[in-house]
Amino acid sequence: MSSKLSRASGHPAGGGQQAGQVGRQSASQDVTPQLRQWIAEHVRAGTPPAQIVEGMVGVGWDTALAWRALAEVQAERDAAGRSGQAAAGGALPEPDIADGRSVLEVEGRIVKVAVAVRHPRVVVFEGLLGADECQALVALAGPRLSRSETVDNARGGSEVNAARTSDGMFFARGETPLIARIESRIAALLRWPLGHGEGIQVLRYRPGAEYQPHHDYFDPAHPGSHPVLQRGGQRVGTLVMYLQAPQRGGSTTFPAIGLEVAPVAGNAVFFSYDRPHPSTGTLHGGAPVLEGEKWVATKWLREREFI
Repeated sequence: MSSKLSRASGHPAGGGQQAGQVGRQSASQDVTPQLRQWIAEHVRAGTPPAQIVEGMVGVGWDTALAWRALAEVQAERDAAGRSGQAAAGGALPEPDIADGRSVLEVEGRIVKVAVAVRHPRVVVFEGLLGADECQALVALAGPRLSRSETVDNARGGSEVNAARTSDGMFFARGETPLIARIESRIAALLRWPLGHGEGIQVLRYRPGAEYQPHHDYFDPAHPGSHPVLQRGGQRVGTLVMYLQAPQRGGSTTFPAIGLEVAPVAGNAVFFSYDRPHPSTGTLHGGAPVLEGEKWVATKWLREREFI
C-alpha cells in the first residue's frame, strides 16, 4: 500500500503519530476522521478493497471492523453521489409515471402500469415481456439450474438457506442478444444505467417451494455484506419478471402493506428502497407454490457500476 497506518488511531504513519503505535485489537477501536481520510484516499486511488482491509488488519485492526469502516466510507461516497443525482432528479430508479400515465412505450414495446404504490414504491407492469421471450428465458435457464442460495452474512459469498427453496441460475450481463435486449428495455423503463444492474437471475419454484419474507438490500451490520457492497454499492431496486405462472399459489407478497402480486407471465413487479433499513417497507416474499411451477427472472439494481 502507498502509505502506512498506525494501529490504534488510524492516522497515516508520520502524520503526527508514530508508525509503531500499538492499539488494542477489539471492537472498541474508534473509526476516527483520520482513518476515514486514509481509507478515502485509497478508495480514490483505486486500491482493491481487500488490500485496504489487509493493511488495517496488519497493524492490529479487527477484520470485521476494518470491513465496516471501509463500507462506511464507501457509503458516504455513494451518498454524496446520490445527492448530486437527487438534484438532477435521478436518485433512485423510477419509471416515467409522475404524471399518472398508465401506458408507456419502451423501446417500441407497450407496457401498462397496473398498480402504483408510493410508499413503499411498488409498481406492477403488464406486458413487459412477450410470451416468446418468457419461453426463451425458461429454455435457456433450465439446463443451468441449481439450488438457490443467499448471501452468507458472516463471510460473504453465498450459501444454501432453508428460507429459499427454489432453483436458480444467473446470466452474465449481455450474455445473449435476448438478455441484452431485455436489459436495455429494463434500463429504459426504470431510467437507470444499464451497467448499474446485476446479471438477470432466473428462478424456478416447484410445488411447496417459496422464499420467505426478506429484504433485498445488504445489511451493512453483517460482515459478509462488506465484500458484496464493493462490487457496485448498495442495491436500490428490484424488478421481478414472471415467466411462467403456476396453477395455484406463488404470489409475490408485501406484508407491510398487505399487497399480493399474482405471478402472471409477461408481467413484472418493481420496487425501490433508498436505504438499507426496514423503514423502506420493502419486506417481501414469494408465497409457496401450491400447484404447477412458477418461473421468474429477477434484476437487481445497484447504486453504481456493478463489477
